[in-house]
Amino acid sequence: MVSGATSLSLVRNELFTTMEEAESSLEHFIAERHNGSLLQQAVESLHQVRGTLNLVELTGAELLAQEVLEQATDIPAGAGEERDVQLAALSNALHVLRRYLENVEVHRQEMPELLLPAINDLRQAGGGQPALPESFFFSVRLDHARPRSAPAALDAAAKESEGRRLRHMYQVGLLGFIREQNPQASLKLMGRAMSRLDSLYANEPRGRLCWIGAAAVEAQLDGQLLARKSRKQLFSRIDRELKQALGNSQHEAPRSLLKELLYLVALADSRGSVATPVRELFGLTSLPFTDHLLEEEYQRLAGPGQAVMRSLSSAIREELASLKDMLDLIERGTVQAESLGNLHTLLGKLSKTLGMVGLSSAGNVLNAQLQMVAGWSEAHAPQQQELLKLADAVLYVEGMVSSLERGERRDQSAGQQPPAGKEIESFAYYQLNEARIVVVDEARAGLALAKRAITAYLETGGDRMHLANVPFSLQTVRGGLWFLGQERAAMLVGACAEYIQTQMFEMPQMPSEQMLETLADALSSLEYYLEAGAVMRPETQPSVLDLAADSVRALGLPVAA
Repeated sequence: MVSGATSLSLVRNELFTTMEEAESSLEHFIAERHNGSLLQQAVESLHQVRGTLNLVELTGAELLAQEVLEQATDIPAGAGEERDVQLAALSNALHVLRRYLENVEVHRQEMPELLLPAINDLRQAGGGQPALPESFFFSVRLDHARPRSAPAALDAAAKESEGRRLRHMYQVGLLGFIREQNPQASLKLMGRAMSRLDSLYANEPRGRLCWIGAAAVEAQLDGQLLARKSRKQLFSRIDRELKQALGNSQHEAPRSLLKELLYLVALADSRGSVATPVRELFGLTSLPFTDHLLEEEYQRLAGPGQAVMRSLSSAIREELASLKDMLDLIERGTVQAESLGNLHTLLGKLSKTLGMVGLSSAGNVLNAQLQMVAGWSEAHAPQQQELLKLADAVLYVEGMVSSLERGERRDQSAGQQPPAGKEIESFAYYQLNEARIVVVDEARAGLALAKRAITAYLETGGDRMHLANVPFSLQTVRGGLWFLGQERAAMLVGACAEYIQTQMFEMPQMPSEQMLETLADALSSLEYYLEAGAVMRPETQPSVLDLAADSVRALGLPVAA
């Protein structure tokens, strides 16, 4: 609230002095665990901090201060190593609180959502209390009635069978999302499953979750929201609710779950076809922040921030430049014992620094050169091969350090050199992989073309001319998958091509809407199989083809086990 931010200036000096006293007492207690008076001083200061924040009505800050106070009160004098995690969480929370209040004072705007990570870290460290949801500070009325729509023309048994198939589709996408294996493709599959379940359960109490859930999945995708652990857990909760909804048309999802899903819709500010009617019905307005802004601001509160990392990267680059200058001098033959000693010292220092900032592989590369450099002297000058080896290591490290400036986390295995003597085999394997990628891309394009053609066929009321090239295109995809050794995927694509040829192109009447949706499910599953990289790594998606096979069977076509 603006009033809280404005009132902060009235108590600013006293509040910050008290917080500094609390932090100082806590730091001294961490060093002197048996001095209970230090802990008591910290608790008394925290009481004053919480009371002051309550007075100025800074809700989020008061909540964090309350959590800190409760945790500090829970710690006994003489606390051992078992309390280290809790004490570290306390120190971090006080640091975040102070930085947050400084920001509120400068910008005159509250953003209590920034405090949720620190609050939840405290709750977990203090004994595994349940985390507060992302939507804790978000308000929405949940009693709006959804507009009625035409229900699916299926009997009860067929509806439940279709529901189980669509839940399986959702689970396959969810597994990919949780593992972060092409999250966008996974979210597309999850979104299709939820939208189909929504149309299947229209006007039933259980359909409300599917409608709002489909909007949340679309929001996660369109808004490029971060794949946080809390969101993976949220979408997993949807699956558990779907399990209960199967066979129970009166099942209603918990209001807390619906609120969380609506928060994602509001956060993403999505204007997609599924999310828009949900936004309008519940009156969701744009939030004063984005997901990525929250992440950046929290990192700024809790850690050194990107600016510090860039400064650190710059300092390491200067050290690397000095290292390269030394190597240049050594190569020219101006070898001195002092310069060789400096080189060894600089290598050791850089190795430790790189390990501290998370670039352990780069640090290990330099560390591996120390023994070789230690053997160099004026009497035993380095050999050309040894200099080249050290130069290669420095160049590798230089490339890794650049990731600090971009904020990347490089894979430790990336950039590994092929084993000595295996360069030709490595190149051939690389070429084969390139060919496989081209084939997969062509197959994805063929499936996308088929889906667009079917959409045009529907929109024109069954104009078969739109399907003229589809069976041939899918047969081409089938051949490419056979080339890749994907016989089962090839067979399923061939079955879809056969259905389109015999039941759509050669028949005067359009198939039912349900059958067309099932065909689209099969093609979507196969498309996901390709997009998620399962062709290149089949073991990562063991059940995707089972899902496609279920859809093909629902079309009435035989499928080999």
